Amino acid sequence: MGTAERREASEDGAAAGGTALRDPVAPEDDSPNRQVRTASAGGSADRDARAAAGAGTDSTARQGRVAYRPLWVEEPAKRRRMPDPVRTAAVRAVLVIAVTLIQAMVAFLCTLAGSWLAFPMVISSVVSTVLATWGALDVWVTRQVWNQRNGVVSTPSSTARALRREQRRARRQERTAQRAQERIHRQSGAGQLSHP
Repeated sequence: MGTAERREASEDGAAAGGTALRDPVAPEDDSPNRQVRTASAGGSADRDARAAAGAGTDSTARQGRVAYRPLWVEEPAKRRRMPDPVRTAAVRAVLVIAVTLIQAMVAFLCTLAGSWLAFPMVISSVVSTVLATWGALDVWVTRQVWNQRNGVVSTPSSTARALRREQRRARRQERTAQRAQERIHRQSGAGQLSHP
């Protein structure tokens, strides 16, 4: 970091707390080990003297080094985002399974302790196990239904194929109607121009 940059940092008030400033890196410099320097508040007289001497060279050097490297690089997701109905069913299933596990643990501990609460907790955990199984199956069924309606077009029985065929037909009819309207407007406009 040049002396002019340190001076600007101290004038902005960033140096008063000893905050760390990142070095600007030239776009062609891809070295992973850049240093982070800490601007300190001391030595302002020496800094001012050096800044007056090298202000011209630092300003030209800074113009070539304006690009900062980003803090992180976004990577594409390995898996696509789940559709909304499938994600809702999955969240519901996870919540039901978590409650089921808690109930089973409480039933086990109440049984060990010989508490009167053991029998109701065992019954409720059995009911919750049925609900958790239903929740897991619900995720699978919702995913299959969504794929059948929206995603899968390779299988002949897919309703997505007919849906997309209808959408294509509707778009084609809209384009035909729009072209006919444009043709009518052009013909009526040409007729008006030909008459005096």
